[in-house]
Amino acid sequence: MGEIMMTPNQVSAGELLHLIRSGSANTRADLQRVTGLSRSTVGQRLDVLNRAGWLRHTTGHSTGGRPSERIVFDPTHASVIAVDLETRHARAAVLDLAGTMIAEHTGPLNINEGPDRVLDQVAAWFPGLITAAGIETTHVCGIGLSVPGPVDWETGQVVQPPIMPGWDQYPIRERLQEAYTQYVGAGMDDGPVPVFVDNDANLMAFAEHQANHPDCAAFILVKVSTGIGAGVVVGNSLYRGIDGGAGDIGHIRLHDRPDALCMCGSHGCLAAVASGRALAKELSALGLESASGSDVGRLIAEGHPDAIRLARSAGRRLGEVLVTVVSLLNPGVLMLAGDLSGVPFMTGVRELLYQRAMPRSTAHLQIVTSRLGDHAGLIGAASMVVEVLYSPARADARLTT
Repeated sequence: MGEIMMTPNQVSAGELLHLIRSGSANTRADLQRVTGLSRSTVGQRLDVLNRAGWLRHTTGHSTGGRPSERIVFDPTHASVIAVDLETRHARAAVLDLAGTMIAEHTGPLNINEGPDRVLDQVAAWFPGLITAAGIETTHVCGIGLSVPGPVDWETGQVVQPPIMPGWDQYPIRERLQEAYTQYVGAGMDDGPVPVFVDNDANLMAFAEHQANHPDCAAFILVKVSTGIGAGVVVGNSLYRGIDGGAGDIGHIRLHDRPDALCMCGSHGCLAAVASGRALAKELSALGLESASGSDVGRLIAEGHPDAIRLARSAGRRLGEVLVTVVSLLNPGVLMLAGDLSGVPFMTGVRELLYQRAMPRSTAHLQIVTSRLGDHAGLIGAASMVVEVLYSPARADARLTT
């Protein structure tokens, strides 16, 4: 296929920014060639982006003549606050627009205490984070929030979350904006700082794909902690389904466990059998006190035989479900993440998946564990903010205000 040329009269400053950020065109000559714009028009569009402070100009490599000027996105001109909520603790951080961590805070909280208390507690961390990052409050361009439940992307609301009582359809964006203003002040434009919300597995998948597997056309991340969920990246974009329900594999029902009561109210769900919460319950019955996925992960790391045995068995139950997932999506990478994603669990997944899936489905499949670890949710939340705020349409709107 030949190179796709853009229509000149539709190429805005935001479109040029997209080409620069993606690496598709990083010199004036490349921008002219790809867009069909004249040199003067490209210069005018770049002037708009330069005045906003969004670009950085560097000297490229010379091939014998005058070295060309390279134009790149400046990730330091603004910062993002990212928050990753877990069931019993949370992480918050200030990152630059390339996902580099500048300051971080981790603290205990209980997701069961409800959105008002949790969001207020998290927002109380923001002034200290901003100070630790050495930035002005006006440098923060947005907040990204990762939550352990299904999210309707358009509204930013959690929808029927099994492990987040009191959060169903709660106005998270508005409440976090209010808390931010209370603790920090107004945003960059003296208005409410924009807030974006998504499911934790989605954001982890987005971050891991961008950082470690950007060329993978179909990528799946399965997070196994207190609950079980998956994030799917297809063609470099998150696949969320029609209302944010894609990847909710923890509530696929197993045929032989009608006795297992799930937090969602149904019986036989994968999460009721193979999640960190389910294993914690079994381990507590055996005398190993545990209440969550993080407790189970700790017991596995300490080498407790029962924890290791149950983790491997849980991996096999997840493997049963992933046979269908892998057969349907034919991914190039299947990544396991979360508190239970160590060797015993991974071994169980591999055993069932390779045993039951068609060889063609797994012939080119890499099964790996998280590379970003505990920071995946934070980096994904920050990347979500950047992708929205610097998309062509949103960038153009911001440039004209």
